[in-house]
Amino acid sequence: MLPERQRSLRILKLALPIIGGMLSQSLLNLIDAALVGQLGETALAGVGVGGYAMFMVTALIFGLSSAVQAQTSRRLGESAPERCGEGLNAGLILALSVGIPVMLACHHWADTLLRLINDQPEVHATATSYFQWRVAGIVPVAMAFCFRGFWNGLQRTGIYLRIMLITQLINVVLSIILIHGLYGAPRMGADGAGAGTTLSLFVALGLWVQATLGERRQHGVLHAWPPLRHYLTLLKLAVPHSFQQLWFAAGYAVLFWILGRIDAASVAVGHVLVNLSLLLILPGVGLGLAAMSLVGQALGRDHHEDAHRWGWDTVRIALPCLMLLGLPLWAAPESVLGLFLHRPELIALGKLPLQLTAVMIIMDCAAIVLAQALLGAGANRTVMTATLAIQWLLFLPLAWWFGVHLEGGLLAIWCTQLGYRIFNSLVFSAIWQRREWQLLRL
Repeated sequence: MLPERQRSLRILKLALPIIGGMLSQSLLNLIDAALVGQLGETALAGVGVGGYAMFMVTALIFGLSSAVQAQTSRRLGESAPERCGEGLNAGLILALSVGIPVMLACHHWADTLLRLINDQPEVHATATSYFQWRVAGIVPVAMAFCFRGFWNGLQRTGIYLRIMLITQLINVVLSIILIHGLYGAPRMGADGAGAGTTLSLFVALGLWVQATLGERRQHGVLHAWPPLRHYLTLLKLAVPHSFQQLWFAAGYAVLFWILGRIDAASVAVGHVLVNLSLLLILPGVGLGLAAMSLVGQALGRDHHEDAHRWGWDTVRIALPCLMLLGLPLWAAPESVLGLFLHRPELIALGKLPLQLTAVMIIMDCAAIVLAQALLGAGANRTVMTATLAIQWLLFLPLAWWFGVHLEGGLLAIWCTQLGYRIFNSLVFSAIWQRREWQLLRL
């Protein structure tokens, strides 16, 4: 095993490009919102609703990334580079097989789907049209997940960052042109943001294909039609993770429903708190993705102790990172909330919950990292079961009980969430220490 300093440097070398790419990717919806904001509140609300619906649909194919990455890193560790493309080959076929029907179904039933989220006529019309433009890009999104998993599994994460930065630049340029009808293009309004984003995703797909074709012979990429067992292995890994992501996202919808039982102010403040927490944990998730590759490679070499140590080494690096990110939330909550909320009573309502959010992301560090590391070992079903059981059977019922039934409000719900995050980390730490994941074969 490598010395301590070399292990830390290797983790950071893998994680930093992933973190940069994820931060860039998270800007897709924010960029659309910023560009559409000048068109008015109705357009902005429609883009927000359509973006959330797209997030839910994307969750259906999200597991392709971790499945391909786990297989690729395992083959790399087994010193079988010619087999590293097995997961990618099967993943791309599945991305087409699943992505095209999902795209057609969502486009056809967009009106019904979006009405479940928001039925205000003007907002609904904008959201439906925007969503139809965005869902047209679900196939390149699915295929990009496969390519990302392949390159992360090969531990060449810089390619992901480079492609995401180019994609964001193209997205901004195309969206501005199509929203305002510049240079002879049609003036599409809010739809232009969706069309620009989708077009940029097709460009990104071309960049992924170009980068990967150079590895065609060395790693067995696209050299032959994948046998049935490759699809079955990929589905075994991808389906639990996709199911987990879908219901994890749905859990946030239930959380906002619970906040709505209190008052509108709690919904507004809760929206800011949730989005801040989801943004600030991205470095932890990025480090976890690095651990996913390192654990998979170590298991491919049958170095079980090394694989176990990679998990805790990554937690050790992630913890101070999350502490640093949480510091402004704890030390200056009014200033942070003032960036998003402009009424003093809302800032006062969110002050203590925001400080609890800072503690929350630190306490959740082990779960964030080790859940990704377990995916690298192929323990996708274990991660799904633990994540959804704790969220749906513990946190959400207790949040309703303390926040609504006992009238504890937003603060009681956030105190409950802090306990949930601590318990979450304890559970994943125990799963990691039991080492049953070391027996899995991919």
